Amino acid sequence: MPIQTRRGIGVIVISQVPRTDGAQRDFVLRLFYFLKANMTLKTTPLNAAHRAMGAKMVDFGGWDMPVNYGSQIDEHHQVRNDVGMFDVCHMRVVDVKGANVRNFLCYLLANNANKITLPGKALYSAMLRPDGGVIDDLIIYFMTEEWFRIVVNAGTADKDIAWMKEQAAVHAPMLIITSRDDLAMVAVQGPNARAKVWQVLPQTQTATEGLQNFQAADCGEYFIARTGYTGEDGFEVMLPKEKVEAFWYDLNKAGVAPIGLGARDTLRLEAGMNLYGQDMDETVGPLESGLAWTVDLKSERDFIGKAALLANPPTQKLAGLLLLDRGVLRGHQKVHTPHGIGEITSGSFSPTLEKSIALARVPVDVAIGDTVQVAIRDKMLNAQVVKYPFARNGKSCL
Repeated sequence: MPIQTRRGIGVIVISQVPRTDGAQRDFVLRLFYFLKANMTLKTTPLNAAHRAMGAKMVDFGGWDMPVNYGSQIDEHHQVRNDVGMFDVCHMRVVDVKGANVRNFLCYLLANNANKITLPGKALYSAMLRPDGGVIDDLIIYFMTEEWFRIVVNAGTADKDIAWMKEQAAVHAPMLIITSRDDLAMVAVQGPNARAKVWQVLPQTQTATEGLQNFQAADCGEYFIARTGYTGEDGFEVMLPKEKVEAFWYDLNKAGVAPIGLGARDTLRLEAGMNLYGQDMDETVGPLESGLAWTVDLKSERDFIGKAALLANPPTQKLAGLLLLDRGVLRGHQKVHTPHGIGEITSGSFSPTLEKSIALARVPVDVAIGDTVQVAIRDKMLNAQVVKYPFARNGKSCL
């Protein structure tokens, strides 16, 4: 019969021949280790550094990644109040080059690439299926009229690139779409992040100190963007893979603490930032996922998924929840409202607010200030519908 483990799928054949319990147990254990050995986790160039720094490593979508280096709450506050660094080398950098890149991206993405005309300017967008489902959310950088850089999520990278190439083959066959597997990426976040990067890379300060939010500078070996996933100021630094470990250790010597995936998740949730696979995916559209601000339906420009969005007005929306009773909000918990039932997509304890918060997909008639009930185990707990983000720039937004 088939079995599912975190490492893969295998088959156990139960023999008709009588066995002792010990023999059967040994058979199962040997099969488990066979599966584990053949489902090797991917690693980033910083894997050895994480282990040397005492990180607790976990399986994150097939990647061996640090969840924390000690206290997750301390790491969260470290970023809100000072500075921390994140290994985001598993994210994929994609360069799209050639004539008519802008026109192609205008068709490929729900947001309008014509909005960015200043070199280095970034744009956040969803990439949609024809039926309006979200293939991925991504950031594009305009560098020249023949070069746009795109950063996509790790878990969807191969699918994203295949989709881009499929669409380019029809609409822009001369474009060259390149997965920059030679590049690594480190996010340095917090109120003191930029100063620490300049301390380690002083040669980049002149080119980057004038950057506004969602802007990047090409500094030769270093591509530095004033972007992030925490709600704090900072840089995301792309650099050659062979140099990333030295950069990581240099940042640490300068006083930048390593931060794991646990704090990264609570930081992004407080900042009201979507996580692909939880807050949106191919089964839901951007208008139901708090991404209406990234969708340009006003211009005459056509894009993949536009017709579906126009033909199917959303019946649900993404809202913020603040738990009023004692407990913790988690994904998939049902939300009971006077207008129907919704569901939490992301939920956790907020270290900044010291309360439980969540993003939830609820009926469109639910309003800010409403009190709703969340089913947690065998209880119905009260939560208030609030406008997110919950916290940014070191403090509460509520």
